[in-house]
Amino acid sequence: VNFAEATFDHPQGMCLVGDVLYVADTENHLIRKVDLQQQRVETLAGTGEQSRMRFARNDVTFPSGGPLRQTPLNSPWDLFQLNGVLYIAMAGPHQLWSHTLGSEVLEVLAGSGREDILDGPLAEAALAQPSGITSDGEFLYFVDSEGSAVRVASLGRNGTVKTLVGPHDLPRGRSLFEFADIDGTGDAVRLQHPIGLAYHNGQLFVADTYN
Repeated sequence: VNFAEATFDHPQGMCLVGDVLYVADTENHLIRKVDLQQQRVETLAGTGEQSRMRFARNDVTFPSGGPLRQTPLNSPWDLFQLNGVLYIAMAGPHQLWSHTLGSEVLEVLAGSGREDILDGPLAEAALAQPSGITSDGEFLYFVDSEGSAVRVASLGRNGTVKTLVGPHDLPRGRSLFEFADIDGTGDAVRLQHPIGLAYHNGQLFVADTYN
């Protein structure tokens, strides 16, 4: 549709690639594509219905991706493009997803679907409502809002997720409740529901939203 007719529902994150603005249309559970030259908006990914799949400890039912317009999404929150790949902070299922621009599919990049702050291989690490995502050109950095943590994902076959700032790997999901307002280094730092993240000149800047 054209600009005058397009509608969104709580769009949260955007990513500009050339003359195309990609938008995380969060409450519509869609990724939208805004053509700034043609002044038209179309849906890139999602069905418009919220994915209801949930993580189960002994029977993993979390989504694994699929065809762009046939795969329901769950609260996509932020976007970042790196080397032709659109990375998605998918807050609802506690995962990072990816889409190679020009392809017809999207897939889960990181996150088992369990809500927690557990480091490890991409598929086994636990995330907690990733809400902001950026990169230094090599690694992906993101904030896990419910875990009040800043984390980094390395890419590739042996990629991992590690926590840079905030609590992690505590027993019985306790990392989710270790929020506060404490300066420091690494594990000693306490944030409270950070949502925004930016990278510039070797530094990460964090919007510590609830503080």
